[in-house]
Amino acid sequence: MEMVLDLRDMRGSEECVDRVFAASAFTSDPGDDYTVAEEVSLRLRLRKDGANYRLVGPIETRLRLACSRCLEVFDVPVHLSVDLLYLPHRVSTGDGETEISDEDLSTAFYQDEQINLGLMIREQFQLAAPMKPLCRDTCRGLCPVCGINLNSERCSCDTSWRDPRLAALAALRSDSGKG
Repeated sequence: MEMVLDLRDMRGSEECVDRVFAASAFTSDPGDDYTVAEEVSLRLRLRKDGANYRLVGPIETRLRLACSRCLEVFDVPVHLSVDLLYLPHRVSTGDGETEISDEDLSTAFYQDEQINLGLMIREQFQLAAPMKPLCRDTCRGLCPVCGINLNSERCSCDTSWRDPRLAALAALRSDSGKG
């Protein structure tokens, strides 16, 4: 199924956009910290106001992430609520620096009377993916010495840290205890 919404097909001022995309339609980009693990379901309302369009509704799927502590792969359900205003694409004139408002974060642009749903969905996944994904809140991570997953096994490595700047003091202390 094509991931482009052709605005010329719109017959009234409001329409329902119900689409389901296979997970395989979302190949991973090198910068993605996730993969799409399940089909992506859209149930959006498209409203037209002159040349502007508003997309509102849920996007649902499951994303596959790697835990930032133990590196185990896990799936997380995603239920996003989208509210985006699409404006006609205009050429940037580069008028210098401008401050971005909250309203600007929910504004996107369309070109050639088409909205690229695939791009919109990817952007929403990037925003929804956690910066430091955890397989569970109590994840113990990997042993810094032997690398074993501490969630499933135990190790007897000495993980205590000694400040190397204090080594000379520790040596003095151990020397004074011998005498």
